[in-house]
Amino acid sequence: AAVAATGQTWLKVPRTHLVDLQGELGAQTFAKDIILALCGAHGMDMAGYEALEFAGPAVSAMPMRARMTLCNMSAELGAQAGVIAPDDMTAEWLASRAPDRVRLDDQPDSYWASDAGSHDGRHFSLDLDTLVPQAAAPHSPANAAAITDHDDAAFSVAYIGACTGAKLDDLRAAAGILKRRKTASSIRLLVAPASRADQDQAACEGVMGILEDAGATVLPTACGMCAGYGPNRLAADDVCISSTARNFRGRMGAPGSRVWLASPASVAAAAVTGRLTDPRGMGN
Repeated sequence: AAVAATGQTWLKVPRTHLVDLQGELGAQTFAKDIILALCGAHGMDMAGYEALEFAGPAVSAMPMRARMTLCNMSAELGAQAGVIAPDDMTAEWLASRAPDRVRLDDQPDSYWASDAGSHDGRHFSLDLDTLVPQAAAPHSPANAAAITDHDDAAFSVAYIGACTGAKLDDLRAAAGILKRRKTASSIRLLVAPASRADQDQAACEGVMGILEDAGATVLPTACGMCAGYGPNRLAADDVCISSTARNFRGRMGAPGSRVWLASPASVAAAAVTGRLTDPRGMGN
């Protein structure tokens, strides 16, 4: 009503924090592990109502889908926005999808870069050379730590889905773990690809076949279980390991269910063993 009456609304311009990512991701370590490590170290109010810009050589080398995961899960750090400066990789990505509608080379590179002095908040850094696979225990992403630092946990459901955990690269990573393996008899592995385009490409590459041969049930592309929708929502006694973004109480189903967060590779490893498992050494 106030907007209708005044034609105006209130917006706060957030401060911008810089997240400098150095080094290289190691075996079976992914963008999801970066975000979980930041959640575990700084909590979900690391950037309360502020913006995060991810930068550094590790970001420059990161494929677009991984960058999307970083920016998407900035919300789990309390951010209003997560951004990465466009570069040649961004331009190539856009040109391959909307060549007639989007062009970055119409402007100089400096146009797309952050202004000098724009990082008016804190500076965070993370050395990816030392990063290992992470998992977040119920019921918060802030409960993240190295998988090897957690106590043992057994699961009844493994879920590879959502916009932060079932893109094409995620499906490939899971297939790398599950190839020539079967899921544990104690667990249901559910896979909901992030988009039909990614699912179709994964099928062409044989990735979907590997997942199904391992015992996965493929669900429709939708928010679905990530938001607790549909017939596969968790029951009160379920313990799930999931590649989604959030594990709040009741997020994926009954309030009594328990959800752990991890990368798709770590979820796939847990699907094989039925327990929290370090995926390093399991890939092909």
